[in-house]
Amino acid sequence: MPLSRYAPPAEVPGLAARRIAADILDGVLHKRRTLDEQLDGPVAHPGLKALADRDRALMRRLIATVLRRLGTLNRVLSRLLDRGLPTDAPRAQSALLIGAAQLLWTDVPDHASVDLSVRLVQADRRAAKYAGLVNAVLRRCAREGQALLDEVKDQPLDVPPWLLARWRAHYGEAAARDIAMAIGFEPPLDLTVKSDPAYWANRLHGEVLPTGTVRTPLHGAVTMLAGFDEGQWWVQDAAAALPARLFGDLSGRAVVDLCAAPGGKTAQLVQAGARVTALDRSPARVARLRGNLARLSFEAETVVADACEWETGDRFDAVLIDAPCTSTGTVRRHPDVAWLKQETDIAALAAQQARLIRRGLALLKPGGTLVYCTCSLEPEEGEHVVDSLLAAESGVRRRPVDGAELAGLTELVTPDGDVRTLPSHLPHPDPTLGGLDGFYAARLVKY
Repeated sequence: MPLSRYAPPAEVPGLAARRIAADILDGVLHKRRTLDEQLDGPVAHPGLKALADRDRALMRRLIATVLRRLGTLNRVLSRLLDRGLPTDAPRAQSALLIGAAQLLWTDVPDHASVDLSVRLVQADRRAAKYAGLVNAVLRRCAREGQALLDEVKDQPLDVPPWLLARWRAHYGEAAARDIAMAIGFEPPLDLTVKSDPAYWANRLHGEVLPTGTVRTPLHGAVTMLAGFDEGQWWVQDAAAALPARLFGDLSGRAVVDLCAAPGGKTAQLVQAGARVTALDRSPARVARLRGNLARLSFEAETVVADACEWETGDRFDAVLIDAPCTSTGTVRRHPDVAWLKQETDIAALAAQQARLIRRGLALLKPGGTLVYCTCSLEPEEGEHVVDSLLAAESGVRRRPVDGAELAGLTELVTPDGDVRTLPSHLPHPDPTLGGLDGFYAARLVKY
C-alpha cells in the first residue's frame, strides 16, 4: 500500500491562520495577555513560525478587526443568539467573533467564513458541542448581519463603558463620540523620514502631513518597504513625533531620553544634532532600541536602568520623558489596550509619572527644558501630573507651545499651551487615512 495512504491529510487552507487568531484572541480576552507579547518575542505563539506571509497577514487582520469592533460584534451576536455567547468554551466565542468579523467587514466569501469557524470549534474538545450553534448563527449573520450592523453603526459600542464615560466627562459628548468612531478604523502607516519627505511620500504612495510626517496607506511587513534597509525612515505615529520637536535647536546639546525604547524619539533627538543618552529599564527593549539606531546609522549612549533610580553626576540641557501610561491614546494602533486596561490602573501609573517628572527635573540644568508626554487620553496621566508639579515647585514654569510650532495646527494646543492630540484629529475623507494617536505633551523650563 502506498505510504501516502498513511500521511495526515493536508490542512484546510486558512484554518491555521484562524486557529492562531483564535488562540491569541483567547489570550487577550480571557488571559489578559497583550498582543505584542503573543505576536513577537520569546513567548510569542509557537505556530507563527510556520505561517506563510499571506496567512500571517490574514491572522493579524482578523485579530485587529475583532478587537476594534468587539462591542459591535457582541451586540450583533447577542441579537442572533437566544442565550448569549457560550461561556464554558472560549474557542466557541472566538470562532463566532472571527466568523462574524469576516462576514461583516472583510471580503472573505461567506461560505468560507462559516465553514472555517465551524471547523475551529469541531477541533476543540470543549467547544465541539457548539458546532451546530456556530454554523446556524453565522449563516444567519450572513443573511441578517449587515442590517443589524446598520442599526448600531452610529453608536460608540467599541469602547469599554468606563473608558467612554471618562472621555465624555473630560472632552464632551461630541468629542468622545468622534474618538470612539475614529479608533474603529485601521490606521495608516506613519513614517518619520531623515530627509525629503515629498520624495518618500511619492515613493511609498502616500502624502506629507503638515507636520512633516509621511503617511502611507501601505500595510504589511515594513521591512519590505523601500528605504527600510537603507535606514531612511522609521515608523512613528505623527502625534508621537511632536514632543521631541518642542525643544527647538538641539545642536550640540546634551539630552537624556528617559523611557526611550523603542527609540523613535531618540532618533529624532540624534537627527536634531543632540548628544543623546537614551535610558530604559528593560534590557530587551534597550536591545531593540540599539538595533533601531544601528539601522538608522545613528549613535547614542544607551543605558539599562530605572529612571527613578539611575545615578549620574551629569546634568542635561534637555530632558524628554515619554512616561509609561495606560496608552489609551493608542487604541487605534493597539486595539487590545481597550480591553486589557482597567480604570484602577490609572492611579498607580499617575504616581509613577509624578516620580518620573520630578526625577527628570532633578537631571535638568538651570535654564534647561523638560518635555513630558504620554500616549494617554486620561487627564490624570497628563495635565494633572504637570499641574501638580507646577503647584509644588516654584523653580519650574510652563513654556507654552504656539500653534506655529505645530505647522499651524492650533486645534492641537490646549488653552494652557500644552499639546493634546486626539484620534479624531486630522480627519480625512477616507477614515483609514485620517487621525492621530492620542498624545499629551507639556514643555517646562527650570529656573
